[in-house]
Amino acid sequence: MHQESNKGREMVNKKVTGKKAASSASKTLKSKSTSKKSKMAAGSALSQRKAPKKQTSTAAAKAASKTLGDGRTSKASKSSAGSALAQKGVKKKVTATREGGTNSTGPKKK
Repeated sequence: MHQESNKGREMVNKKVTGKKAASSASKTLKSKSTSKKSKMAAGSALSQRKAPKKQTSTAAAKAASKTLGDGRTSKASKSSAGSALAQKGVKKKVTATREGGTNSTGPKKK
């Protein structure tokens, strides 16, 4: 039986940024007092407003995570950061099976 390797593949994420989160992202980008990390996350969220095939990059996801963890961040920035983070693709964990192939769920049990 031939099994295709999933190594390095990401699960497809079809989420898009909602209207309220997009509005928050716009406010965040317009603000002069907002940090670069917050603006990066907001830009990512806004770029995915009507684009289900786009996903948040690793750099933007890290920026969004730091934005959410910062106590000084506004509600608008946290909303857009949360939206960006929710749209990050997830890499599948690939492990070897006893038969020598690959299996995304782990080794087969007897």
